[in-house]
Amino acid sequence: MQQAMLSRVEELRLISQCVLADDRDAFGRLVEAYQPRVRRFFLNLTNGDVMRTDDLAQETFLKAYVNLRSFRGLAGFSTWLFRIAYNEFYTTTRQRHELPEEAATCVPDTDNSSNEAALTVRQALAQLNEVERTAITLFYIEDMPMKKIVKIMQLPENTIKSHLRRGKQHMKQVIGDR
Repeated sequence: MQQAMLSRVEELRLISQCVLADDRDAFGRLVEAYQPRVRRFFLNLTNGDVMRTDDLAQETFLKAYVNLRSFRGLAGFSTWLFRIAYNEFYTTTRQRHELPEEAATCVPDTDNSSNEAALTVRQALAQLNEVERTAITLFYIEDMPMKKIVKIMQLPENTIKSHLRRGKQHMKQVIGDR
């Protein structure tokens, strides 16, 4: 069951309650609203590693809560939250000294094992480098506009477009080889 997205006004109201009154229930509503998207983002980046996804999501929301006072509202809350998630993934990846080949050996996790198309896409995503996988995930799976992806990845738009193009080509090759 997918949680409905919050309006910008509702987001700002909940954030204000968190910051001004230390209202943990308000933060809980933010978590409920964004946790499915953040988890899906991490599942795609970690090639279906559920335990790592859970750890990364937990750390992301913990950092968001601790740093909520630094949220300025210049970008949307989801953009700010996904930037934290993106940083958390790459920080832990560097700390673990992971190589893309190691990440690609993870066993994909699917909710419906009979869904061969989803499995094929997950396996094709696993073959991409981390930057391509992130760009593909944000643009095609999370359906984010290019402006948000630029803010999250902190790369120029044309660079992201190049990663999307190369990522699609690599996925097409992987799927075509099956």
